[in-house]
Amino acid sequence: MLGRLLMLCLAGLPAMGSVASSSALAPPANTVGAAAIKPDPEALLIDIYKDLGADRLHQAQAKADALVAAYPTFRLGHLVRGDLLLMHARPVRNFGAMADGPSDKLKELRDEAMVRIRSLQEKPDPALIPKSVLQLGEDQKNVLVVDTTRSRLYVYENQGGDLKYVSDYYISQGRLGANKTKSGDQRTPIGVYYINNRIPGPKLPDFYGTGALPLSYPNEWDKRNGRSGYGIWLHGTPSDNFSRPPLSSDGCVVLANPDLQSLYSTAEVGKTVVVISQHVQFVNKDALSKERDAASAMLEQWSQSLEDADAEKVLSYYSPEFRSAQGENLATWFGRQQKSLNGARYTSVKLRDVSLFRYPGAPEDMIVSTFTQESAVGKSKNAIRKRQYWVREGSQWKIIYEGNA
Repeated sequence: MLGRLLMLCLAGLPAMGSVASSSALAPPANTVGAAAIKPDPEALLIDIYKDLGADRLHQAQAKADALVAAYPTFRLGHLVRGDLLLMHARPVRNFGAMADGPSDKLKELRDEAMVRIRSLQEKPDPALIPKSVLQLGEDQKNVLVVDTTRSRLYVYENQGGDLKYVSDYYISQGRLGANKTKSGDQRTPIGVYYINNRIPGPKLPDFYGTGALPLSYPNEWDKRNGRSGYGIWLHGTPSDNFSRPPLSSDGCVVLANPDLQSLYSTAEVGKTVVVISQHVQFVNKDALSKERDAASAMLEQWSQSLEDADAEKVLSYYSPEFRSAQGENLATWFGRQQKSLNGARYTSVKLRDVSLFRYPGAPEDMIVSTFTQESAVGKSKNAIRKRQYWVREGSQWKIIYEGNA
């Protein structure tokens, strides 16, 4: 009964059947295996709670011992183990049953336990993919998708244009949650960002752990909306702390050092995209392919109008609310573009390495596209990396921003 109460308190699970299903989502932890292979900490936690629910206190204790032995700086693991030790002597009715423990720290550990277990209960079907990722470019190996509500980061790999789920990790975010708007607000931004640097651990203070991957915040849309701030990174944890509470950073996305290192080894500067949403929606591939095809078609029609040198048609793809990176309105910016051609016309316009993302947050219908535009004007050829933001205005999609990427 104590085990069931503890599990219900932590995860809000309706019945023991739900807990049993978690073992199908996470592989059983190997608590005896080779020293070189550490057990998964979350899988061990689930196994511990399952044992408690089945009144297997000694088995739960053995796994808690293995957990803290494998991860000696995992404070949540130590708290769970402490409760188990108390259970041998007296009833424990509250998670973190430390009479003299600091209430704020205990709350943070309870919050961490809750989001870790719930994330396993809500683990997405590997057959589904994030709605925000319409298409990765041929030159992009993977994409990282952050769900701030679930305190989770999902990794998807680009396999010939198809997304394949690889793994997911617990993350911490800003102390005041998501939707960053200004410098110092201790919030994590919502949007589509690129990793723009790789900083190894030896070049950083211990606070940032084994490395950091700075993000391109503020991006073009953030600047357009007056959002300020800087220094939003994916980074690790101090050497004396395996993980941090869900709400604990100044706006960065923080991972355990082993998880950060997994991302660090595959991240590519200027190519790896990090999509940060408050709630990630997962959809089937057929539904997403229709949206991707429609978005690709509108981009192709735009590029064809450039090649046809139909200025009126080209202009029809742009929103009256268009603003350039320099703040120019549509008339000023478009006039400058036409002047740069000096009366010449494109003989060919081709797009390659195209990525398409549904932008999380408001406005609901916005797509950000990034691509290399290869253009020829007579015998002169040029290739430029561009980024566009498309918004739906009525039944039409219009470009509200365009600039170099």
